[in-house]
Amino acid sequence: MRTGGKAEVRDALVTARARTLLLADAFTDGLASHALQVPYRATLNPPLWEWGHVAWFQEWWIGRNRQRARGVACDPDHARAPSLMANADALYDSGRVAHATRWHLPLPGASGTRDYMAATFDQTLAALIALDANAGDDDLYFFRLVALHEHMHAEAACYMAGALGIAVPPRALRPVPALQPAPCALHVPAREFVAGWSGPGFAFDNELQPVTVRLEAFDIDAQPVSWEQFLEFVHATGHGDRDSWAQRAQAGAAAAHLTASDAQAWCRWAGRRLPTEFEWECAALTDPDFTWGQVWEWTGSPFEPYPGFGPHPYRDYSAPWFGSRRVLRGACPATSHSLAHPRYRNFFEPQRSDIFSGFRSCA
Repeated sequence: MRTGGKAEVRDALVTARARTLLLADAFTDGLASHALQVPYRATLNPPLWEWGHVAWFQEWWIGRNRQRARGVACDPDHARAPSLMANADALYDSGRVAHATRWHLPLPGASGTRDYMAATFDQTLAALIALDANAGDDDLYFFRLVALHEHMHAEAACYMAGALGIAVPPRALRPVPALQPAPCALHVPAREFVAGWSGPGFAFDNELQPVTVRLEAFDIDAQPVSWEQFLEFVHATGHGDRDSWAQRAQAGAAAAHLTASDAQAWCRWAGRRLPTEFEWECAALTDPDFTWGQVWEWTGSPFEPYPGFGPHPYRDYSAPWFGSRRVLRGACPATSHSLAHPRYRNFFEPQRSDIFSGFRSCA
């Protein structure tokens, strides 16, 4: 989808919306007795706000964005067309609506929210259809952005479902590669490596500009650390609540829902370390035996801009979080095929464990 044309972008939009609605149905069923109300937590959003925000984001960057054909050169503060919903900006603009206030907003009910989602989605598809058949990267930039944004929120819905005890429909998850029973290490020779996005197509602003780094030779696990490996450490050291860890564990699966501190503690015990994000990216792109996609993997790298960074029109995506987040690489079962890419930089606060986060080690 990052490099495809109109047809591929349309498929990504349709797939993202089908997944959003599938998860919305699961939340509606799971929270029926609570009228879609959830408790306040820093890692949650009210479901009705989440769905409305996805619709608003599409409308803001597509339906109301008169300059979208200018691609990344667009001025994000230019005058926009009116919204299909009164007060939509005051309700759903995540850059202006403080997180804690989202539980107290006069949001439309489920039916009104779905109507808004449908209206803005139709508006988006109509604008895509109206593009020239040979539309290029600048023309497709915002369509790709809103599709990937919706996929991100579908993944966040899976995290929220886990925290709330709501079953995630299997069709909302992506099959992942199985771990090998006998883990092994890969050797990566010293080299100069060009990290970041350098080709045509869509790139997030934090993936640019390409940066050349000198990597010394290193060994890296061929796959993420498994639950069996992690529990061996727990039993040996008493790290955390042993019973709690055991209840979470799944045989033959990558250890998941770990904080960056959990990952670093295992590495200290094993005489290893976390790879840098550049080591991870290099191994993923150069060694065919490097398997990934089972969990998001903590790296040893803070989330910082590459040299020459310039914010894209969606300015709240990267810049506000530099220095306060840790980079994760890879993908997890809740990550869409459109988002899963070895150059994609995910980033979260290092204490988060509600996400599907694990790690692999390096030396």
